[in-house]
Amino acid sequence: MAMQNEDQSEILLESQTHIWNHIYTFIKSMSLKCAIQLQIPDIIDHHGSPMLLSELVEALPINQERAQSVYRLMRILVHCGFFVKQSVSTTGGNVKEEEGYMLAPASRLLLKENPLSLRPYLLCMFNPIMMDPWQDLSKWFQNDDVTPFHMTHGRSLYDLADQELNLNQFFNEAMACDAKLCMGVVLEKRTDIFQGLDSVVDVGGGTGEVAKVIAKAFPNTKCICFDLPHVVNGLVESNNLTYVGGDMFEAIPKAHTILLKWILHNWNDEECKKILTNCKEAIPSKEHGGKLVIIDIVLKVDQDDNKIFETQLFFDMVMMIYLTGRQRTEKDWAKLFFDSGFSDYKVTPILGLRSLIEVYP
Repeated sequence: MAMQNEDQSEILLESQTHIWNHIYTFIKSMSLKCAIQLQIPDIIDHHGSPMLLSELVEALPINQERAQSVYRLMRILVHCGFFVKQSVSTTGGNVKEEEGYMLAPASRLLLKENPLSLRPYLLCMFNPIMMDPWQDLSKWFQNDDVTPFHMTHGRSLYDLADQELNLNQFFNEAMACDAKLCMGVVLEKRTDIFQGLDSVVDVGGGTGEVAKVIAKAFPNTKCICFDLPHVVNGLVESNNLTYVGGDMFEAIPKAHTILLKWILHNWNDEECKKILTNCKEAIPSKEHGGKLVIIDIVLKVDQDDNKIFETQLFFDMVMMIYLTGRQRTEKDWAKLFFDSGFSDYKVTPILGLRSLIEVYP
């Protein structure tokens, strides 16, 4: 009996710890946001060598009495894998070993000047406009608002971005910051994907970062970045890159290949079918090389990498909060393609938590 009580106590304590851990998971995100706003990754990077706490405190634009608090902030960020510690030999009255901070690989993707930086995405997602709808999730389950975002702000994310220039800017910057990293991997691992094409339309291409990468890699291919008029108005074109404003639910510019990078997960199945139908009408037949290229998440419930699967689930919740879409399994994707009149598809999982999907008319 004593052993049973002891086992039960351990279960209770483990359960309590599990709950507390999830209650306070937000601390990881908020600590990371603080570090970005204080420019800590950039300060350590510019230092050029392991940076002592005293050096970091002196370099930060903060009240110098916060030194001990900086240590506590850095401790959680080291634990989360954003910084690493390394021994440093210091000279003075006596030579001694101290610990200095260095960047971990993940924090290099948060440097302000890094062309692959995810900093704009992080700051966008932690903006109060984007965070507030999470507070009302339980209310949304009890009413008929289309999304928690709409319930909180009285309009859809895209409608609000159309009205609020600041929101439009940071949202477009957030979407653009992934383009170079993602497309760099695509062009490295699948050099054939856009080879020899007359034309490519990047549907929902935002400010054109993806189209710019394709246009530069394939100067003989006509690239069109297609998005809402308020997104593309005034953007600078080049020899083989043009911007076209319009609505993908009405019509899509004709091209040899159409690219949908992280677009369809924003929309529900009926909305996706409308987009896919318009895509099919805009490309030639399979015999004449027509193709749809999709970059999106393909959910795998038997995912070996738990972190990838968990992140995919996070993105599914993001779609539920902000938009009408969801993340889909391969079975879900196949049904969408065939219901929209496509004949075949191929999934290539080369993008971490996302996949490259080629769809044929």
